[in-house]
Amino acid sequence: MLMSGPPGAGKSLMASCLPGILPDLTPAEALEVSMVASVAGTLEGGRMTRARPFRSPHHSASMAALVGGGLRVKPGEVSLAHLGVLFLDELPEFQRAVLDSLRQPLETGEVAVARANSHVTFPAQVQLIAAMNPCRCGHLGDASLACSRAPRCAADYQAKLSGPLLDRIDLHVEVGAVSASDLSLPPPAEGSQQVAARVAQARDIQTRRYAPYDLRTNAEADGLLLETLCKPEEAGQTLLADAAATLKLTARGYTRVLRVARTIADLAGAQTIGRLHIAEALSYRRRAPAG
Repeated sequence: MLMSGPPGAGKSLMASCLPGILPDLTPAEALEVSMVASVAGTLEGGRMTRARPFRSPHHSASMAALVGGGLRVKPGEVSLAHLGVLFLDELPEFQRAVLDSLRQPLETGEVAVARANSHVTFPAQVQLIAAMNPCRCGHLGDASLACSRAPRCAADYQAKLSGPLLDRIDLHVEVGAVSASDLSLPPPAEGSQQVAARVAQARDIQTRRYAPYDLRTNAEADGLLLETLCKPEEAGQTLLADAAATLKLTARGYTRVLRVARTIADLAGAQTIGRLHIAEALSYRRRAPAG
């Protein structure tokens, strides 16, 4: 997921709250996470943890720090976040080559580090959560605060992110500014505990669905398996096909929309993927710039 919005909108706060709605690690998952931490030398007291990792490297992180490497090869942040959350704040401030090094891990769920005398593979199944301002000054939508170079400054700032990387991000969310009056509003009707319960139920559904294939979630299923197990209803299939042509979705984008729609249906407790689930999943896709 990529959240875009002005400074102070709560993007970092929302990202830090995400582990709180994720289910605890299973014993097998806890062993995987602990093995990575042990190799990296970060396993505290030799004890396994049941909490999902949350890693938030600074935007000055090098490629080796993010994906692994070094003279003595060690896992990078993307592997230390295995089965958890990797949060990249101020996404365009990362070096472009460093960000593009994430493309392979996001696609395959693992990192292959090659050296002259060794070749090491680390697991890297992560939920990537990123945040960015719409432009360098951060106030693109506010004429009283935006710089005089708008909208050119926004185009230049957002161009720091490559198209192939953005194509691998399933959810593109615009986060609005928070006003002083918003802070006095009553709390939401659904709290974190209720959301966590729905997430846990959806995870259980996915675990049962993919048990014969030794997979855990929709994110791990390839296109062929999704087409077999997660075929939408006729109306949803028609909408997805039309949208794929209209939005010029890549094959990867098509599959990712289907994954997101299946997850939305799981969260709603729906047996099949309907038109509304497809429509919501499509609403999160990045729109190609005009022209």
